[in-house]
Amino acid sequence: MAQMDTASTGGNKKGGKKKTKKMSTRVDLTPMVDLAFLLITFFMLTTTMNKPQAMQINMPVERNPDDPPPPEVPAAKVLTLILGANNTIWYYEGLQSPEIKNTDYTNIRNIILDKKKKVEAAILPTDKIKSVVIIIKPTNDSNYSNLIDILDEMAIDEIGTYTVVPVTPQEMSLIDQFKNAGGAPPAVN
Repeated sequence: MAQMDTASTGGNKKGGKKKTKKMSTRVDLTPMVDLAFLLITFFMLTTTMNKPQAMQINMPVERNPDDPPPPEVPAAKVLTLILGANNTIWYYEGLQSPEIKNTDYTNIRNIILDKKKKVEAAILPTDKIKSVVIIIKPTNDSNYSNLIDILDEMAIDEIGTYTVVPVTPQEMSLIDQFKNAGGAPPAVN
């Protein structure tokens, strides 16, 4: 609360002049500090913090034994991406006897979009699977950032059907053969 101090300066009665009393003001800041803390507390409690951004991944539901089997995916609609060390991606089309190639994250979008265009151009009205199916296989040499980058690429390229599965020993041997051959694709029977 504001107060007025009325202390006199102790004037002399000798001089004949009357001195005026000086009044000093003193403002009590306690209520203003209380109000400031109340406002800070209010805004801290009512502010929403940034929520972590998470990518939604649809996990498959468990199948009942009575359900019909899922439709078989034609090999022509499959693109397999194997995530390797040093931001390398090994890829092949189809399911059997692959011709393996490698690329990096700067070119993978063009490869995925080319495959998507090929598949969409070859769709028949009787086809049950109407889009490209991408199989993502991270190796032990790849890192978490590589997997997130390729999942982001699936969202950017609007790939509706993709899966993340472990890499097989046969695929690892194909990669080793590719590396040992100096970059030429291995002959696979």
